[in-house]
Amino acid sequence: MKAMLLKAFGGPDAFELHDVPKPLPQAGQVLVRVHATSINPLDYQIRRGDYPDLVSLPSITGHDVSGVVEAVGPGVTAFTPGDEVWYTPQIFDGAGSYAEYHVAAETIIGKKPPSLSHLEAASLTLVGGTAWEALVTRAALRVGESILVHGGAGGVGHVAIQMAKAMGARVFTTVRETNVEFARSLGADTVIDYEKEDYVDVILRETAGHGVDVVFDTIGGNTLSRSPDALAQLGRIVTIVDIAQPQNLVQAWGKNASIHFVFTRQNRGKLDELSALVARGQLRPHVGAVFSLADLPLAHKLLETPNNGVQGKIVIDVRPSIVTPV
Repeated sequence: MKAMLLKAFGGPDAFELHDVPKPLPQAGQVLVRVHATSINPLDYQIRRGDYPDLVSLPSITGHDVSGVVEAVGPGVTAFTPGDEVWYTPQIFDGAGSYAEYHVAAETIIGKKPPSLSHLEAASLTLVGGTAWEALVTRAALRVGESILVHGGAGGVGHVAIQMAKAMGARVFTTVRETNVEFARSLGADTVIDYEKEDYVDVILRETAGHGVDVVFDTIGGNTLSRSPDALAQLGRIVTIVDIAQPQNLVQAWGKNASIHFVFTRQNRGKLDELSALVARGQLRPHVGAVFSLADLPLAHKLLETPNNGVQGKIVIDVRPSIVTPV
């Protein structure tokens, strides 16, 4: 099969397209023909060497799969060949999704929502699971509460806006001017152009000084130190960002806030919840750009480019490409 191999940590050009053996499903595993995958910040962090002790080289990375079941191993009962499936491979545990085939435990695989194309489905598995873990499992967002989503036009952010609205929340979000209408189209109640307005001032004005019940940080920077200024008493902050941030959290202490650090976990249950939202028309992923497997380096380069203009996710359509023999 064709796969993008990472033989050394480095820039986008560190990937090499090769022919490698197709994996075989073992007991409890499913072999999937990958139709599409996508790019996440986690992917370029791994590629550049942020987690060297957790990644054995050479490696096939990638963390989204939408495809069709090719074969099943002994003991698999939930799937049969021909099923359309989607999932996030186990992070830091086995091969990733930048390949024509992938093997995974049946417990982390879900049935692909029939209304989504493979490109759309591959754009949603990791970011959707992350948003669900952040808003539902950790923040416990409730009907009638309010939330600030930092980075509402991004991969996780554009899903979080829709999910929060489906949960009955009032949604504030920060975006650049070029993404204001996009964020509104997702259902955000108040869209803040962070280059022109201070989000703390806007939220305090719009909530009569009360603040929001939940802050969801998808961008890093100084959000942990500034967001408590816009937080209500007993509010919750959830961050999915692993970069260092200023942590003067006196305001959070004064508001009895709780802060959650989220690294998403894989299971079928979250995929089934996402499927239900999709089926009800409450969630639709947005594909902002599509690349071939051979052009994976270009996709990584685009995602790492500040203010790249991409709304939603960058997706990889896994199709035949020119192969460099191993």
